[in-house]
Amino acid sequence: MTLHKAGYSLLIKLLAGVVVLNGISFYFIHTPATAYTILIVSVIFYLLVVNFFRFPNRQISLDDNTILAPADGKIVVIEETEETEYFKDRRIQVSIFMNIFNVHINWFPVNGIVRYFKYHKGKFSAAYLPKSSTENERTTIVMECKNGQTILMRQIAGAMAKRIVSYAPEGEEARQDKHAGFIKLGSRVDLYLPLGTNIQVKLGQKTTGSQTVIGTFN
Repeated sequence: MTLHKAGYSLLIKLLAGVVVLNGISFYFIHTPATAYTILIVSVIFYLLVVNFFRFPNRQISLDDNTILAPADGKIVVIEETEETEYFKDRRIQVSIFMNIFNVHINWFPVNGIVRYFKYHKGKFSAAYLPKSSTENERTTIVMECKNGQTILMRQIAGAMAKRIVSYAPEGEEARQDKHAGFIKLGSRVDLYLPLGTNIQVKLGQKTTGSQTVIGTFN
């Protein structure tokens, strides 16, 4: 299994902590059953964290007229709404909620150029709540597609996520087979799409990042 680079530092520190913890427990705890229980629990916990940073090998088909899911997760919002930060007009919002068991890599949903990027400090409320889109720690990435359309993607930290990693500086090429970022632990990604976009997902549907078609441009 390949691991994402966003997890290297944390996994090394966590491994050191597991080794130290078990060294201390076997030295000071003279009940073998207790010491082995600590060992088993700590190893399982470490493997769960390793699994969180997994980097799946996926075949990605590029299509300038298609909007691909930027993340693994579940569709929790499909609605027309006002986007107030960049477009300041009506857009179709599609939101994907990622739980701690999902792959947390974010892919660019379209091919084009990054025209705008901004990081916002904020709260760490549950990512599935509507207010998380405007109150939580988040990044905003605006992409001008090759077909002339412009979309916005927002990475949102959740109750457990404490760091958003983005690889989308202004002027950078956006490609559907490139990583736009990574959100550590539970989180959410919002897309704001032009009115008239042909949406091809439904509420509650599970998505696979870089594979599931969110919609197509008209």
